[in-house]
Amino acid sequence: MSNWYSANNDNHIAVSTRVRLARNLADTPFPSLLDDAQMEQVAEKVKKAILESDTPFAKSLKYISMKDVPDSEVYAMVERHVISPEFASKKSGRAVIISEDESVCVMLGEEDHIRIQVILPGLNLEKAYETADKIDELLSLKCGFAFDNQLGYLTECPTNLGTGLRASVMLHLPFMESAGAVNEIADTIGKIGFTVRGMYGEGSKSKASLYQISNQITLGITEKNAIDNLNVITKQLIDRELNERKRTDRIKLEDLVWRAYGILKNQRLLSSDEMYKLVSHIKVGIAEGILPFDETLPMRILIETSPNMLCRFTGEKTPSERDFLRAKQVRKMIP
Repeated sequence: MSNWYSANNDNHIAVSTRVRLARNLADTPFPSLLDDAQMEQVAEKVKKAILESDTPFAKSLKYISMKDVPDSEVYAMVERHVISPEFASKKSGRAVIISEDESVCVMLGEEDHIRIQVILPGLNLEKAYETADKIDELLSLKCGFAFDNQLGYLTECPTNLGTGLRASVMLHLPFMESAGAVNEIADTIGKIGFTVRGMYGEGSKSKASLYQISNQITLGITEKNAIDNLNVITKQLIDRELNERKRTDRIKLEDLVWRAYGILKNQRLLSSDEMYKLVSHIKVGIAEGILPFDETLPMRILIETSPNMLCRFTGEKTPSERDFLRAKQVRKMIP
């Protein structure tokens, strides 16, 4: 199965785009007030609305009850960015409607009844939103959403009121990070309604110099405005990262990249933290034409050698066993 992170992407800095819409059914209490059986009824209603619809995308989606998914696979889904960490914290009463390539995932029973998520490689905000909007329109017609003329879509958390839209772009910013510019940027864009987060969103830290840039404002703004504004901010950050790269000494950069390649190709024990750092250098090397490798290689390594992805087929492992298994897998993946 091909996933979003293994698809070709002509933008080496913009790794992925995600659009998520929070929705709740009209005349139905929020999930926090429902028991598991009631939430399963909500999930069943949404399932029928989508999978029994006469729409092109319905054929590409399948329904999965989270209680039937092994714990190791649940957290591997988090590592693949398919579901949120909060959604993974509980399986009973929850379900997903998901595409084969996992670019589309409708989470049922998280903080809100419905979280429509589309994740695509590169900078693809308009396309991601277009796909999410089609599912949104179908569910609005078939199920009916909780909506107020002044407040917009009603959500469990007040910070999502209005559009219920959270859009984000994951950027690889190693040179801005090295220059100490990321914190400065975070403060600047925070004043105009955007936030900088780590690889796994809210509360997470940056890994492999990957940062998520996302909108904070959902009230008093249209979904199109939010998408357009994020596009502008993202392109400015990409330009700044490119400018930082141009100022870097080429010989020092090549030395950094080839050292990372040498370690990854020959190591026998590899921790997650070391892997993140070295793969970030490899990603730069590919972008700068130093290494003639497939551009999808760095993200495939980062995701496919994360702890739960490593262990989902081989069972529970100790940290040392995972480090050995990760080292072996990385050696196989690197040409």
